[in-house]
Order: sequence, then C-alpha cells, then structure tokens
Amino acid sequence: MTEDSTDTDLLAAVAAGRQEALRILHTRHAPWLRARLARRCADADLVDDAIQDTFVAVWRGAGRFDPAGGEPAAWIWTIGIRRLVSLLRVRRIPAIELHADHATTASAEDLVLLGVEHTDVGDAIARLSPELRAVIEATVLDGLSTGEAARLLGIPQGTVKTRAMRARARLRELLT
Repeated sequence: MTEDSTDTDLLAAVAAGRQEALRILHTRHAPWLRARLARRCADADLVDDAIQDTFVAVWRGAGRFDPAGGEPAAWIWTIGIRRLVSLLRVRRIPAIELHADHATTASAEDLVLLGVEHTDVGDAIARLSPELRAVIEATVLDGLSTGEAARLLGIPQGTVKTRAMRARARLRELLT
C-alpha cells in the first residue's frame, strides 16, 4: 500500500489486517473528519474521541465496506457522525455551550440529529438506496453545499442535485 492507493484498496488492505493501510486512511481522512465533526460539537476532546472511535470501527469493520454502496469517505463520515452522536448521548455533553454562568444546552440542529434516526423520517432515510441516502445525509443532515457533497462523495455536482431531487421525492412517498 502506498499513499497513492485508492480508498477502496486501502479498506481492502485494512480488512486483511494491514495496519499501514489504516495509517494512510487516517492521515487522509482524519483532518476533514475533524473539521466536520467540530461543526457539530464544541468539545475538541469529544471530537477527538469520536475520530479515534471511528478509525477503530474502520479497523474492525473494513471487511463490511461494500464499494457498490458508495464512496469510502461517505462510509467513514457515516461512522464518524454516528460515533459523535453516541458520545453526545452517553456523556450528555451539549453541542454548543452558552455562557459559563448559564445552563448549557444542545443546539437545535443536534437535537434534530439525535432524534431523527428513531423516527419515521429516520426509518424512511434508512430505506433509501445507498446513493440517495449518502446525498441526503451530506446535504440535509450535514448541511453541506452540493459542491461540498460532490467532493465528499466523489461524484459530479449535477449528480448530487439529481440524487437529492430523487431522494426527496422518494422520502415523500415513504412518509405519506
């Protein structure tokens, strides 16, 4: 494995137990993962814990990654955001702190993210195809622009827009 290896090849090598491949994946993906998770949580230590948990999960679960199901970066992001949400729940740490002399509270966005997976909306999102689900997660749940989502998912921006339109239509069907 080299720095030029594709993420899919690196995940296959991780699945085979090659630690060097995990190191390359971590070097490649931890910086953007940290930046995105930090937009969800003001506690840098908690973000670091979520990143560490994410790459432990990648190490343990790389054999379950299906290249036909989407891009490796999207798969890693899904693990990362779920780890952060789990840590927020367990530690009951607010996503955004107000003033030191006032009570702290989670942001509205974080409350929605925490609750969405256990609702009809969460069930409907889970029933979307992997391609449509990845676009909805990136653009709606993560708040990325279509350009940012396109870069993350490794697809053209027009494809992101088309998939978002199809996903919204499918969600309307599933929720009515």
